[in-house]
Amino acid sequence: MAERDDEPTLDEMFEWIEEMPIPEGYKTEIVGGHIFMTPQRDTHWEIIFGIIEQLRTKYPRKRLKSDVRIDFPGHLNGFACDVVAMKDGAVLDGKGHWRYEDVEFVAEVISKATASNDYGPKKAAFAAAGVPAYLIVDPYTGKWHLHTLPKDDEYHCTLSLGFGDDIDLTQTPVGLTLTTDEFPRD
Repeated sequence: MAERDDEPTLDEMFEWIEEMPIPEGYKTEIVGGHIFMTPQRDTHWEIIFGIIEQLRTKYPRKRLKSDVRIDFPGHLNGFACDVVAMKDGAVLDGKGHWRYEDVEFVAEVISKATASNDYGPKKAAFAAAGVPAYLIVDPYTGKWHLHTLPKDDEYHCTLSLGFGDDIDLTQTPVGLTLTTDEFPRD
């Protein structure tokens, strides 16, 4: 008879989170088996909303997600991404979660306490998942970083520019250009 190791599953960890008294306005996700809880600031939400508004010119509301659990490749990665655009025809898995295979765009807006996750393990997980376009928006530096061309579990193209410079996603499945001139800074 096989013994179970002591490590919990993602589902068990999310059950614990659901039982915790999470303060209103906090986002909770699991990165590499660690639970992170971060406050959502007004600046953070304004950038998220600005991205979603622009994506709505192509994507119907049901194909855009924010702060919804999606399990990504790697060790215990259950992310609640700031913005996710799903492929046409995306379906829920057998557990009622969106499948990472159906993600064609992710945007994360940096929070000081968890910035290293967005630049490190989450970026690696998105590349391993084959997410065609991963955008990091940093209101502290006033810069954005677009990662494309995932192959062999890493992104092979990165473009970094400042707020005010357009984000050209026309060569990705998104097929749009996002403006950043109204993104606020912290």
